[in-house]
Amino acid sequence: MADERAGTPDNTALRVALWRAMHVRIDPPPHVIEDEIGLRLAAPDGDWRRRPDMDPHATRGFRAAVVARARFVEDLVREQAAHGVTQYVILGAGLDTFAQRRPETASRLRVFEIDKPATQSWKRRRLVELGYGIPDWLRLVPVDFEAGDSWPERLTAAGFDRTRPAVVVSTGVIMYLTEDATAATLHRIAELAPGTTLAMTFLLPPELVAPADRPGLRRSKEGAQVSGTPFLSFYTPQDMLSLAHEAGFADAQHVPGAQLAERYFAGRDDGLRPSSGEDFLLATV
Repeated sequence: MADERAGTPDNTALRVALWRAMHVRIDPPPHVIEDEIGLRLAAPDGDWRRRPDMDPHATRGFRAAVVARARFVEDLVREQAAHGVTQYVILGAGLDTFAQRRPETASRLRVFEIDKPATQSWKRRRLVELGYGIPDWLRLVPVDFEAGDSWPERLTAAGFDRTRPAVVVSTGVIMYLTEDATAATLHRIAELAPGTTLAMTFLLPPELVAPADRPGLRRSKEGAQVSGTPFLSFYTPQDMLSLAHEAGFADAQHVPGAQLAERYFAGRDDGLRPSSGEDFLLATV
């Protein structure tokens, strides 16, 4: 792992990368996505599989939900690229590995990964060390949110063309933001070029989560609190749609997690299914 001077991704980003690798290593095929590159980037200790948050049974639903949302995003990006969109923006990129796993698609785009400066410095170093490098079409955009940096300005400075549409993705982020901060983010995205598509995940209030999944959500919330990154916001689908319309999106749709379960997990013999509690907002400028 990187030392403290070089910075490291937060625990949430690391956990997601390890769950994606676990899907390949312990779940039988067909795999929803195949991603062990995040594991290589993270380079955890040899006993990482013994971590409490890597328990194969207890994390099964979360693991499935993480790979389902990743597959949904990748399908969306490929679809939009086929229609001529040439820009892909990832807010809170963490250990995202689309550029390394799907170079045949990514190289036809300009991919912008936005995250904290320490995380971007760490990731840049790890990509070079592992031999992936940083191709010209991949832009790692450091944004110091605590210092008041404007991510749209940083994005433009990195070569983003505001006159052309893009796919903008934010997964596993807005639960850590206040509603005001989320509304401001939506407004900024809605100001991008017509034809821009946003895919953003949000957490449902506990009462809308399947009863069997509520203990897991409670444990996640408690763990986030202890780690210093508390969950601040939960939204009903209607609340999320209202925020999108108020921000100026021409069209906004709710994509339930159950829809992803049917799309990517139907017919599996092992019964693997995503846990409920996280849905998508899919909106178009």
